[in-house]
Amino acid sequence: MRHTISVLVENEFGVLTRIAGLFSGRGFNIESLSVAPTLDPTLSRMTIVTSGDDRIIEQVNKQLNKLIDTIKVIDFTNEDFVEREMALIKVTAEESTRAEILRICDIFRGKIVDVTPKCYTVEVTGSPVKVNAILDLLRPMGIKELVRSGPVVLGRGPKGWKGN
Repeated sequence: MRHTISVLVENEFGVLTRIAGLFSGRGFNIESLSVAPTLDPTLSRMTIVTSGDDRIIEQVNKQLNKLIDTIKVIDFTNEDFVEREMALIKVTAEESTRAEILRICDIFRGKIVDVTPKCYTVEVTGSPVKVNAILDLLRPMGIKELVRSGPVVLGRGPKGWKGN
């Protein structure tokens, strides 16, 4: 089962290594990882996406809570949350396909952020499902390069980490 875990941590050297080690020590792959400071520059929020057995993920969450640098852990798997991801997609832009690429970008509210004589670089933001959908439509035109941020999440409604 896919798990999206948000971890509020002290913004200090070595925290990422300790958390990644916790996952690798249990044989879990981190499918995506996003880390950035919060409104409070002494804290960072990590969004970790992984897959695994619920029982073992529960143990990982408990171990995350035991780390000195960890402030709070939320497993959003069974929670109501907002999830967004950003992708940059470099796609071949032949004269015959340029209009179609522009139409697809418009439909997905994407932006052309770079243009060369032979390719467009598209930026798209949305749920992972939306990013996968635009990739499926652009793939036949020739995706030359792709980078994805991985999802970031926030719980829905007023519940959350005050100011963080």
